[in-house]
Amino acid sequence: QVQLVESGGGLVQAGGSLKLSCGASGRIFTINPMNWYRQAPGNERELVAGITVGGTTNYADSVKGRFTISRDNAKNAAYLEMNSLKPEDTAVYYCNTIYLGATYWGKGTQVTVSS
Repeated sequence: QVQLVESGGGLVQAGGSLKLSCGASGRIFTINPMNWYRQAPGNERELVAGITVGGTTNYADSVKGRFTISRDNAKNAAYLEMNSLKPEDTAVYYCNTIYLGATYWGKGTQVTVSS
């Protein structure tokens, strides 16, 4: 069983920055991969960024060059640094992983970008 807890969301003006954190706990070894998804009202949940234990990253086209995903394997933690935020980045951001064949989600953290 894996528990994922996100933090770091909030209200920010357009052009601002936020850094999200995701901590994983439970009877686990290093989990791989760790992903960030987001879901805006009326929209489907979409993949924002992912990172493997080896550090390979992938990003949605809409956030490339603005967001950076990183992880601390020793802590089973992942981070999403978000810069040059836009109102369209407003959403609930979720941490996600697949561990031993099961998919796990955090409860999410709200990010609101005002124009």
